[in-house]
Amino acid sequence: MKPGSKALVTGGAGFLGSHVARHLTRRGHDVVVLDDLSGGFRCNVPQGVKFVQGSIVDADLVDELFREERFDHVFHLAAYASVGLSHYVRGFNYLQNLVGSANLISAAVNHNIQCFVYTSSASVYGPTAWPVSEDVLAAPQDPYGVAKLAVEQDLVAAHRQFGLPYVVFRPHNVYGERQNLADLYRNVVGIFMRQILAGEPCTLYGDGSQTRAFSHVDDVAPIIASSIHVPRASCQVFNIGSDTVCSVAELAEMLQQIMARQVGVRQLAPRQEAKHVLCDHSRLYEVFSCRETVPLAQGLARMVRWARRVFPEPPRPVSPFEFEQKLPASVRAQLAS
Repeated sequence: MKPGSKALVTGGAGFLGSHVARHLTRRGHDVVVLDDLSGGFRCNVPQGVKFVQGSIVDADLVDELFREERFDHVFHLAAYASVGLSHYVRGFNYLQNLVGSANLISAAVNHNIQCFVYTSSASVYGPTAWPVSEDVLAAPQDPYGVAKLAVEQDLVAAHRQFGLPYVVFRPHNVYGERQNLADLYRNVVGIFMRQILAGEPCTLYGDGSQTRAFSHVDDVAPIIASSIHVPRASCQVFNIGSDTVCSVAELAEMLQQIMARQVGVRQLAPRQEAKHVLCDHSRLYEVFSCRETVPLAQGLARMVRWARRVFPEPPRPVSPFEFEQKLPASVRAQLAS
């Protein structure tokens, strides 16, 4: 990607997308952000970036934007990203995450895009032995993961049929500044920060012994933004995230110490989720020659400083549930409050 070339960043008013847009502009690229602001904020869009408010589901808008802007590259980060709730909004999930992505892929083919960079998710793996590599057969267990894997497979088909180059990233447990603190259902780091700032106990599902590898956005966004510079990355899939595991209970205690506010924890009934999640990043390290640079305590402290400035953000309404069978009790309680 030569300096001065033009890139579309979908979801660029959101968390990860806004950081990717920022790193692209720092490299001297002309960036256009497309975002419907359903989960992002206009203030997240970096200075000097053109902002278009609209949805990737709007095929006419997408086609018009590609015709007018003549993009060289696409960074597709827009998504409805609530894994657990995707069971209850199946139609909405597939519309946003699969149909919207198909609109972008079709436009990319029609306008000879040089590379389509897609952020998928580690949720495509489903139940598996951890740490998991990209070579493991993906078997998602929720509609969100199903949609993400389908888009990956559609990119493979578009490359085979039309020669569309692509790069796929599977992030997991990314946190940092600009994460949506108003989201009640995902991103445990943001949920705990919001609870502590409000003087509420951190909610644990079960005993909190579940482990995750939390990665600061500054160890993720620059790699995604640079991927079109790396020939070996073309038509590859990469896990991206941290190698350092931490239990959810340990995270709650660490944040209370950093924020100097002991609110304790409140245990809820265990939910259906992977006990441990850890990805193998050997392929990423080999191709991008990168390593994790932001230790968890340092990254959390940075996010806390930012969170204190923006709290409180008003909660965003969720899409109407299409199913109420087996709706988690915690979700019912939040909807009733």
